[in-house]
Amino acid sequence: MTSLQQRSSGLVQRRTDASRGAEGGKEIEREVIEAEFEEESDSSKDTRLTLMEEVLLLGLKDREGYTSFWNDCISSGLRGCMIMELGLKGRVELEKIGMRRKSLLNRKLVYRSDSPTGDVMLDEAVKHVKDTDPPENIQTWVELLSGETWNPLKLHYQLRNVRERLAKNLVEKGVLTTEKQNFLLFDMTTHPLVNSTSKQKLIKKVQDAVLSKWTNDPHRMDKRLLGLIYMAHASDVLENAFAPLSDDDYEVAMKRVRELLDLDPEQECMKPNANEVMWGTVAAFIK
Repeated sequence: MTSLQQRSSGLVQRRTDASRGAEGGKEIEREVIEAEFEEESDSSKDTRLTLMEEVLLLGLKDREGYTSFWNDCISSGLRGCMIMELGLKGRVELEKIGMRRKSLLNRKLVYRSDSPTGDVMLDEAVKHVKDTDPPENIQTWVELLSGETWNPLKLHYQLRNVRERLAKNLVEKGVLTTEKQNFLLFDMTTHPLVNSTSKQKLIKKVQDAVLSKWTNDPHRMDKRLLGLIYMAHASDVLENAFAPLSDDDYEVAMKRVRELLDLDPEQECMKPNANEVMWGTVAAFIK
């Protein structure tokens, strides 16, 4: 897939007593989802954005209300955000490792829970994973959700109008507005920024992660924020977050991003509390 080739956390499960027996696995799953819901509900009074919405917001021109016409990476990047977010939310996981260890790119993505995520597109993606037999790997799922497949029997997996649907979500959340612009030969719906505070907070969050709050250890970073940095880079919009920086800060920020990109996802996913789906998605885009 061309767009993927252009870009070279685990959910902590609460321990349950062995006496719970066969019901233990189901109880753990319920607790994971409940804990995640509580985390999202209590995390902030600010508008909660999905990874997809954050990446799109970084890519949108504030006044014009559309992404760069030259950006051919954001489409697949947004689908990668879907897979990563579903992994972080505990809705999907990678198949278990057998006697013979497989690489992240060769392991299949499997359904874990279809508990509603609060986002229609994420729920659609979960349903596709759940209904697919045999299962597919992460890279194939990015291609299928993007519609980049030559198999006509699998075209129904494509999620259409993703950017427009995400923009409408951001309009509903009061971040963007909707306008019509004339481009000589055609009219286009655009979504200019109306809540600059939301975008500035997003940009500052990304900047701080690689500057003032840099930990020098990805496993000490917030997993969603780490995933955002990777997917913003894969979508070719990370540069937009660093554009306001001074030359010195910009150089430091890009150096640290390069350190993250140079990490080996195969090694990182084996560390304590690592989220395999997140690192599998990273592997699909920086391979």
